[in-house]
Amino acid sequence: MGAFSVANAFRRKNQGISTMISLYSSAIKASLDHSVPSSFPPLRLRSSLSAGSPIRLRDLSVASMSTNNHSRGLSSQVGESFFRSVLGQMETVYLDRNPTPKSVLELVKSVDSEQLCYDHLAFRTFGIGGYGIDSLASFFLDHGYTQMDELRFPAKKLRALWFAAPHVSTLPGGSGVNGPLPRVFISELLVEHMTSQTQDVIRKYTQAAPYGKKYAALSSALGTLPWEKPLSSEFEQLARESEYAAWTLANGYALNHVTISVHRLKSHLNKIKKLNQFLEEKGFKLNSEGGVLKVSPDGGLLQSSTVADSVSFKFSDGVIKSIPCSYIEFAERLVLPQFQHVPESEIQEYHRRDGFEVGNADKIFESTNQEQLSRRTG
Repeated sequence: MGAFSVANAFRRKNQGISTMISLYSSAIKASLDHSVPSSFPPLRLRSSLSAGSPIRLRDLSVASMSTNNHSRGLSSQVGESFFRSVLGQMETVYLDRNPTPKSVLELVKSVDSEQLCYDHLAFRTFGIGGYGIDSLASFFLDHGYTQMDELRFPAKKLRALWFAAPHVSTLPGGSGVNGPLPRVFISELLVEHMTSQTQDVIRKYTQAAPYGKKYAALSSALGTLPWEKPLSSEFEQLARESEYAAWTLANGYALNHVTISVHRLKSHLNKIKKLNQFLEEKGFKLNSEGGVLKVSPDGGLLQSSTVADSVSFKFSDGVIKSIPCSYIEFAERLVLPQFQHVPESEIQEYHRRDGFEVGNADKIFESTNQEQLSRRTG
């Protein structure tokens, strides 16, 4: 792919998308000119990050948590509106491509007509040549997110970072990306740990599109790969060593999954075991790796997910194959022990278990693997 191939691909989109590109470019220029400093609060990193350990809210007071949230606020309504619009485009691409998440969201909303909130959004990347976590994280950091913990998955040759959302006023009645801003979980393949053959394939596509990494968020919002479509033989080659690598080659920066915040539901489905049972009774296949319900060692984070949808994909050599796309996750965060005395009506998010857990996430990754996909037709 030539230096301007990504831009040329974008120009072929319709006028609405051209407008989006213009808005995105203007936002980048504005941030470089420092003309909207209130929209881009300074980055605050957590020190002494430990691999695989979640943030421990039990070590924070309610007062410090409230101050922390306030300092992360997005004070510019224009900046927030633009940011939510981009998230909305990412969500639209995701729902258009994946019928299962769309059906699940509609089903849950039919039972729980109140506000439906997202716990987090997740993305996958290649950790090479600037195409890794940082390429996508910059968009969220520029809009008030804060980098939190690192998680490592040695067996899968992955690392991940999660990002806490800024404190903003929720849109009246807003759900999904228009509700409380979700956490963001971005992982990357440690390409240098892969075989030379796999590294060569990944470098072939990333090096031929040196500027695609600058437009990671735009690529996700448009549903466009930042590099050329791969050969089917190269996709299969990657899949034999890492199904994560093959998924990323074919899906790029597309939303890997959104996660429903189960405890925020108002109906009887606000307990993850009841939600899992409800979905299975409706015929949805849930990821069974390590058991349908994934529980953190401290018992405070409970997660499950559907099996990814498969989509028909036409490779650059003309071969058409069914490949894994995305899925939807569910997370219930329990109230921390030190806040058990707080009346249920007064419980806020900062009273609950925060962060992520390596053991849970490791099994959730399997939602796009062939072994789980085979259960859809089994």
